Amino acid sequence: MAENPGRAWVYLILTSCLFFNLVLSAETQFAKKTYIVQMDKSAMPKAFINHLDWYSFKVNSVLLEPEIEGDDEGRIIYNYQTAFHGVAVRLSEEEAERLEEEDGVVALFPETKYQLHTTRSPMFLGLEAEDNTNIWVQKVSDHDVVVGVLDTGVWPESESFNDTGMTPVPASWKGTCETGRGFEKRHCNKKIVGARVFYRGYESATGKINEQTEYKSPRDQDGHGTHTAATVAGSPVRGANLQGYANGIARGMAPGARIAAYKVCWAGGCFSSDILSAVDRAVADGVNVLSISLGGGVSSYYRDSLSIAAFGAMEMGVFVSCSAGNGGPDPVSLTNVSPWITTVGASTMDRDFPATVKLGNGTTMNGVSLYKGERTVSINKQYPVVYMGSNSSSPEPSSLCLEGTLDRRVVEGKIVICDRGISPRVQKGQVVKDAGGVGMVLVNTAANGEELVADCHLIPAVAIGEIEGKALKHYVSTSPNAAVTLSFLGTRLRIKPSPVVAAFSSRGPNFLTLEILKPDLVAPGVNILAAWTGNLGPSSLPTDGRRVKFNILSGTSMSCPHVSGVAALLKARHPEWSPATIKSALMTTAYVHDNTHNALKDASSDAPSSPYDHGAGHIDPIKALDPGLVYDIKAQDYFNFLCTQELTPFQLKAFSKNSNMSCKQSLANPGDLNYPAISAVFPEKANITVLTLHRTVTNVGPPISNYHAMASPFKGASVHVEPQSLNFTKKYQKLSYKITFTTISRSTVPEFGGLVWKDGVHRVRSPIVITWLPPM
Repeated sequence: MAENPGRAWVYLILTSCLFFNLVLSAETQFAKKTYIVQMDKSAMPKAFINHLDWYSFKVNSVLLEPEIEGDDEGRIIYNYQTAFHGVAVRLSEEEAERLEEEDGVVALFPETKYQLHTTRSPMFLGLEAEDNTNIWVQKVSDHDVVVGVLDTGVWPESESFNDTGMTPVPASWKGTCETGRGFEKRHCNKKIVGARVFYRGYESATGKINEQTEYKSPRDQDGHGTHTAATVAGSPVRGANLQGYANGIARGMAPGARIAAYKVCWAGGCFSSDILSAVDRAVADGVNVLSISLGGGVSSYYRDSLSIAAFGAMEMGVFVSCSAGNGGPDPVSLTNVSPWITTVGASTMDRDFPATVKLGNGTTMNGVSLYKGERTVSINKQYPVVYMGSNSSSPEPSSLCLEGTLDRRVVEGKIVICDRGISPRVQKGQVVKDAGGVGMVLVNTAANGEELVADCHLIPAVAIGEIEGKALKHYVSTSPNAAVTLSFLGTRLRIKPSPVVAAFSSRGPNFLTLEILKPDLVAPGVNILAAWTGNLGPSSLPTDGRRVKFNILSGTSMSCPHVSGVAALLKARHPEWSPATIKSALMTTAYVHDNTHNALKDASSDAPSSPYDHGAGHIDPIKALDPGLVYDIKAQDYFNFLCTQELTPFQLKAFSKNSNMSCKQSLANPGDLNYPAISAVFPEKANITVLTLHRTVTNVGPPISNYHAMASPFKGASVHVEPQSLNFTKKYQKLSYKITFTTISRSTVPEFGGLVWKDGVHRVRSPIVITWLPPM
């Protein structure tokens, strides 16, 4: 009987699939990935001369494939020894599992990919008067502070990094300038005092960097790092502008401070082993402030390598500022939420770049734009307008103007309406241009509401809000000869209301620990002018042949360096202040009202924002210089807080390292951490109706100071502060108080308010959030 050919084919296919799966499984098992290995430094046996020898021995003991001597692809790619102790190493999954069981190994962290959280701000913040005379006159001590910027590198030729008038680099500085393609020793000066690159983790994950298309050196071809570094500490540059927009003096928050650039981000992202090495190296170099405008997801404290490294930096006296993320207005979208990190959200300034869309029926719609190019649309001519989507509530590929979705026969010679989302805003304009369109109206969807972000488009383009966007689409769908005119109105100042919390700024609550209110505060992060790379056009698109010295960007990436720079100013004036003291000064002097004297608003809803949106409020650098009282927190205090987070003794070792920290002084409640914000969380049990939290303040104002407490009323609870008065008799004296919340009625939503200590000169304000967890 003949064999069934169909059955033979099935057998062959199944055999092939099984073989393929076995090969794939084997490849996965033996494929090498980067792991960050935290070691217990104190556990090193005496037989070893140094820690790296011990780490190497541990790694070699678990390798399934012996390391070949002289192999330039060595397993250990980084050795961490200052803010963090351990190595970054390439291992297979099985090798990683074996190493995790070894004595002396505290934790293993798989490599994590982070993303960047992509002038008038000094004047808006009160650091510079309208007549260009400094309110906060520079002092020689300002030059002693070094800010480490972890980003995409730096473009050293920018005028923002001119070191004229700066004193010699402090002798305490241990950093250096690494060289490579396009970056030599001469590119460092008394402003840029350090420049390093970190790429081993990136290359391990993505392959070798193509040095023909990317600078494997501190030189910045992306622009993001140059922009953030200049925002932190750029030297004053007169006549700075972006193609005529925002013309004026561009300067950093701390123009007398030094900059050390640590390049950790590349074309394909930023990797945790590189970031960790940069933090470790920066602390060893002697930075006073770390500015980190990037983030990943949220992990528990002991699983977050950046959090652990930031803890180590804080122990060494370094202030760490991180961007909150651009995940707003969705709630619980924050990153970088550890209490020893200052988490910064974004807000607007009182400057705008208005543009209009005039419809054929006479209606004028207000928007924004930074367009100024050779391709122009006449303000005296109406152009046909087209929308490629339907009137459904959800955008479609063609309505989003994604690449390849526009029909040239339909859009040529017309202005195209594009929905915001999925692809970069400026790229939509490029798609319209390629399809023959003469202009674009960029329309917000529900995700962005009425918040408008200006862009330096490649074609005439205006961005408008969701409400007017719907009206424009209705006009197009009901008018057979729909037409519009685009007009660009330049730069407008003294915009009201401002500041407003940016819609994109990530929001709380901080679900990792509800008792720690995040973000900490907000700072300017919308339409910020600062220095730019000479390698890329202002739209960042490869097709953009324009070159500019300054660019306007938005994001919490821009707000973070504002806070880092102000922290540098505070450190210069108060060298004895700890990172927690600086954070407290920034938070307790922040304001919660705009320039119309109304409560800060949320751009996504036009309703008042809450502490989940703006934290303690908007930074006020002048008042932060003299806060009156501060809430200081030592490393042991943070450790006591960690003891309330249900971590095992082994997990806590990630933070105690080789020190004598223990949980003997554990807090009764995580809300008892001496944080400048107060978050009272009532547990699920309805019979718990009273909650008392404790705080200690330090007098940094006049020796003889008398403060009185004022707490805002709440519907769901009564608030009692004891004592009501704090009477100080000397500077740096510490006095404690307790604040008791008694439930009147359990609310299903959090309630917000504040506590203010007043002495007639200072207002030391802490935001208050009361949360009742729903019954289980």
